[in-house]
Amino acid sequence: MNTPVQPDQLEHLIPLNTLSPRQLLQLSGQSESRLLLPGEVLFDSAASEADTTCFLLSGALEMQGAGGDRWVMSAGSPENCRGFSPGVRVIRVEAIQPSTVLIVDSAELERLVSRSQVYADLLLELALAGDLTDWLEVLLENPLFVRVPVINLRHMLDRLESLQLPAGHVLLREGDVGDCCYFLKQGRIEVVAGLGSDRQVVAELEEGACFGEEALLTERPRNATLTVIEDACVLRLAREDFVALLKAPVVAELGLPEAQQLIEKGGQWLDVRLLDDYQRGHAPQALNMPLHLLRLKARLLKKDRVYLCYCGSGKRSANAVFVLTQLGFCVHALRGGLEALTAAEHAALLCEHGSGYLARSDGRIERSG
Repeated sequence: MNTPVQPDQLEHLIPLNTLSPRQLLQLSGQSESRLLLPGEVLFDSAASEADTTCFLLSGALEMQGAGGDRWVMSAGSPENCRGFSPGVRVIRVEAIQPSTVLIVDSAELERLVSRSQVYADLLLELALAGDLTDWLEVLLENPLFVRVPVINLRHMLDRLESLQLPAGHVLLREGDVGDCCYFLKQGRIEVVAGLGSDRQVVAELEEGACFGEEALLTERPRNATLTVIEDACVLRLAREDFVALLKAPVVAELGLPEAQQLIEKGGQWLDVRLLDDYQRGHAPQALNMPLHLLRLKARLLKKDRVYLCYCGSGKRSANAVFVLTQLGFCVHALRGGLEALTAAEHAALLCEHGSGYLARSDGRIERSG
């Protein structure tokens, strides 16, 4: 039996507790909660529903690993806050009492968590500077910005031209050549398509909207007329800046054998996952560099050392490479992330557990407590 998922059911789950209310709402709309009766099996194969992540909301489950080991996961315990997926570590799950399990698309979850961490320090920096960030949080949900490196967004914000426009001002006219795009920071704007008797209101833009970009992407004339209907503040980005800043650089990726060769030559692993994931297993002498702390921790890294980033799917590693490369570091990402490794490779790489290692300002790396 499937039941709707409410965002407040997700707030205590790891790593869902790192997402914004808007992201939780988005994820809840793409998830389902399944009620299991005692004896009912959630999955019984490492290959079944491997593209999903499950969370226990209520009840208790019997878990079985590939080696035959069994354990119980109970709602309310620390372990139940973490997700699990069919794989080497969990191959069978059976309810031992009435239980509710949340089922989430793994790829969507990783995408949202990655974006949340990437943008966290940017939003904090702007908030501390006294800038209102509500419009930017909405803007970052735009698919146009999904793959844009955070360093590019920082540069883009520096190049925006702020315009104060009164109600009634016509900002764009249908048929005009597009030489820029805009972001709506405050106010409301009406979108009208067609001319004369074919004129029709098709949308009303609110704070955080990006508009005018279609003409830049397609190199075609404006396809609508936009009029301010409530005094507005818009931010203008010129075509050349739009093209330059939204074009993501190529990420330097390496397979595990090539990465291990660099490690043997003095390279350093950077684990860009959350601390809890790191403590459960990490690469030898790997430094924990969560994306939302990466810019702060980067000052402890050495410019003359090669760094190799890894995460679950490789997406967070790609963003880490973007940031560190722009800061002048030589850095690569593990191709495909940990999910691309075989069971043997995974176990061999994440062979250390606990709090791990710390980088010091003089470049030393030492074991923490």
